[in-house]
Amino acid sequence: MEIKIVSVSVPQGSNVVIGQTHFIKSAEDLYEVMATHAQGAEFGIAFSEASGPCLIRREGNCDELEKAAADACMAIGAGHIFVLIMRKAYPISVLNAIKVVQEVCNVFCATANPLGVVVAEADGRRGVLGVIDGDAPKGVESDADRESRKAFLRKIGYKR
Repeated sequence: MEIKIVSVSVPQGSNVVIGQTHFIKSAEDLYEVMATHAQGAEFGIAFSEASGPCLIRREGNCDELEKAAADACMAIGAGHIFVLIMRKAYPISVLNAIKVVQEVCNVFCATANPLGVVVAEADGRRGVLGVIDGDAPKGVESDADRESRKAFLRKIGYKR
């Protein structure tokens, strides 16, 4: 078995959700999640089949993000993986809805950070082991950092 790190980059101002799912209707079901839970968002979704024609299935309402999701999915190269890239929305708005899609097995990440996907390869097949999301911690927040965090959450409307 060989372990590789696949870098995934997303277009400026975008977030990505990467997960594992198991059925061809996943791309359409994830489209419906975005259409109902993130109205006004631009997004692209890609899903890689693990059998049959083994194609990258794609959906979305933005050609740029649909292509970026398909490119990321192809680079990861593992079956039953989905990549959702969104703009004008945040993963927090759709994450629970994604998790309850019948065929979604796992969500590896939801981020706008630099991202590495840890992929294992054996006998010509690939699977995702996890992700490396962003940078390592640089310390523990101070009281001033805590107040800044709280103010930021209120500024963007996530807290009252």
